[in-house]
Amino acid sequence: MAGGSKIAIYGAIGANLLIAAGKFLAAFFTGSSAMLAEGIHSFVDTGNGFLLLMGIKRSKQEPDALHPFGYGKEVYFWSFVVSILVFALGGGFALYEGFHALQDPKVIEDPTWNYIVLIAAMIFEGTALYFALKVFNKSRVKSGNLITSIIQSKDAATFAVIIEDTAAVVGLSIALIGIFLSQQLNNPYMDGGASMLIGVLLLTVATFLARESKDLLLGESANPDVLASINKIMSDNINVKDWGLPHTMHFGPENILLVIEIDLLGNLELSQAEKMMENLRAEIKLQQPKITQIYIQTTNKIKSEKPNY
Repeated sequence: MAGGSKIAIYGAIGANLLIAAGKFLAAFFTGSSAMLAEGIHSFVDTGNGFLLLMGIKRSKQEPDALHPFGYGKEVYFWSFVVSILVFALGGGFALYEGFHALQDPKVIEDPTWNYIVLIAAMIFEGTALYFALKVFNKSRVKSGNLITSIIQSKDAATFAVIIEDTAAVVGLSIALIGIFLSQQLNNPYMDGGASMLIGVLLLTVATFLARESKDLLLGESANPDVLASINKIMSDNINVKDWGLPHTMHFGPENILLVIEIDLLGNLELSQAEKMMENLRAEIKLQQPKITQIYIQTTNKIKSEKPNY
């Protein structure tokens, strides 16, 4: 899914670059606080896209002595950094700008530029969100709603884009309503209030993204359906008498580590046990290709084929 993630991120970067430029121009000509907050939001989202791309690239590095399990968690780290930037720069600046606008309120005399930019931005952001969802739906958990699927997803780069794009569409709607009410009601506080609401929205979104990225960064287990598949493989093997809880950890969206203890039948020779465990590894990888590293440990002693004299 890395290639799909990149497509979603490239789409988001392109849309955010165009939108940020338009928002800053509109904010310059109209003096709208909400438009300036939205411009900063799009500019931050553009930078976040490049950070996610860097995370994907660095996660593809080969394992080495310092990182024997690879660099897959790089993408989780940079997703966490993105959440901090959304919180501090996006949400923080929007709140600051909104507070400043409420202290010195000004009615927007001609909001035409704002309307044009906001409507165009909603089209661009909506298109980017559509493509991100299309990529995400190829690997998402089919049961449950979108929020549940994001919580269970291990593809941090893609769901970060979805969260950001969704926040962008909602933020644009808030800005549009705030500017419209400010002009129609001749109430300058509506514009500043819209900026404050955008700030609260971004702080909420950033907190959610940080929580999801943190769980993956600390080492989140595989989804229940993967664990159920492993347990079924063990139960179907006539040579496995018992087994422990499968210990799994994601080192990336497509890279799962599995460690499991098994209790074999007592009459197996060493060569038979080795062959059986090799077959188990092959079957697990066949049914769950995302499990790339498998460590099977036996809890019982295996009979040696060499006679004792």
